[in-house]
Amino acid sequence: MNRSNSSARDRSKAPGSDFLQLDMAQAPPGGLADWLAGELRRAVSDGRLPVGARLPATRVLAADLRVSRGVVTEAYQRLTEDGHIAGRRRNGTVVVAAPLPHPGPGVPAPGAPDVPGAPFAGPPGPGVFDAVRAAPARIDLSPGVPDLAAFPRAAWLRAERAVLRDLSATAFGYGDPRGTPALRLAVADWLARTRGIRADPEEVVVVAGVAQALTLLGEVLAADGTRAVAVEDPGALGTRQTLRARGLDTPPVPVDEDGIRVDALRASGAPAVLVTPAHQFPLGVVLGGDRRRALMRWAGEGGLIVEDDYDAEHRYDRPPVPALRSMLAEHVCYTGSVSKLLAPALRVGWLLPPPRLRDALADAKRFADLGNAALPQLVLARLMESGELERHVRFLRRRHRHRRDAMIAALGEHLPDATVHGAAAGLHLTITFDAGFADTDLAAAALARGVKAHPLSWHTQLPHGPGLVLGYAANVVSDIGEAVSVLADARRAL
Repeated sequence: MNRSNSSARDRSKAPGSDFLQLDMAQAPPGGLADWLAGELRRAVSDGRLPVGARLPATRVLAADLRVSRGVVTEAYQRLTEDGHIAGRRRNGTVVVAAPLPHPGPGVPAPGAPDVPGAPFAGPPGPGVFDAVRAAPARIDLSPGVPDLAAFPRAAWLRAERAVLRDLSATAFGYGDPRGTPALRLAVADWLARTRGIRADPEEVVVVAGVAQALTLLGEVLAADGTRAVAVEDPGALGTRQTLRARGLDTPPVPVDEDGIRVDALRASGAPAVLVTPAHQFPLGVVLGGDRRRALMRWAGEGGLIVEDDYDAEHRYDRPPVPALRSMLAEHVCYTGSVSKLLAPALRVGWLLPPPRLRDALADAKRFADLGNAALPQLVLARLMESGELERHVRFLRRRHRHRRDAMIAALGEHLPDATVHGAAAGLHLTITFDAGFADTDLAAAALARGVKAHPLSWHTQLPHGPGLVLGYAANVVSDIGEAVSVLADARRAL
């Protein structure tokens, strides 16, 4: 008897499982854990494993599939790292979040442009970000998006139930347009703990994200006679568009490895400046100590600093630098939001104006919308007070750092000629190239291959070499590697 032949696995008769009809005959040799993780991820994405579904115990599924328990454990671990499943002790392993579905090939998203790469065909207009979001792609590397699959649904639901249980009937009426007292107090406490800012809750104005904060500020400054707010260059296209929509000029001020150049700011003559000192968008640099002191001297001479505390909580190698507002409250208009902490869809942020602008900004908020919806404010306040938000931030930091490391490794492998910019922080990386090509062409070529990314030129007014701004936080490691490989293919095709 030929014992080796009788003991060898006949892959045509490979074992399977009733669970998801998993068929080991489809698994490639030597890649069992990869295959199983992929099958589970697809089942979560297409709804066969909805949020709340319980997975078989590792030993049970391993026995069904006749593989080692280590194969199943490794597959479960990968989905745990992605944020799709979590161990619930006696309740076993449960699906806690579904990945965002990728549009299928040839199936345009609502409002998508008809031509691949169309968002990059001309200068970016007011609707360019809507067009990019609508464009179908397998993998979206758009910057500024946290891991949406990790949104703390269970904690949010617990807080919402508790709020509704205790809420009086009168709380459903009109409230203070500056925000609910509970959230304004929670924000003041949060900023004291995490950003070194000492502020009275009465100073806090709750807004619908940083975009509304800049809109209201633009209106107030324009009404007060201000004609220009200087901006970092490179700097966020969206904030520049928001300020210009209020009739303000946005003179560019160069950014280098230490942050905004204060000498160039002085030369611009602008009476106000918008900065992202904790993690500059898009270059990712942190405002250096000498520059911070120079900027504060400039403000002390009568300038206004608008501090967008972009990505401040997402620092991976050391504690974040203190906010400028913590040192010069009377000359800093501070704004932040939960868009990078929880989700942009919540549309909740805060604004701490300097004393001379406080009343005017409160009035502008009142006339804009009579205040944000109260219920989400109260739920967020409870998350902040209970410590749930801080636990969530700690969780996100570990996951985002892992994905950042994966993107840097993939760039080193597939795009070794790209220069990577930025500190170990935030939700995105910026890469630049020495070669003379249009980065909008590269972004269009990548989109035609199913990967979205922002061209760096969108975020510049001054001459700058080609580059891409790449978000990593909302993507699993396997998608990050695939996306960078696609970018390399697109780069070679130019």
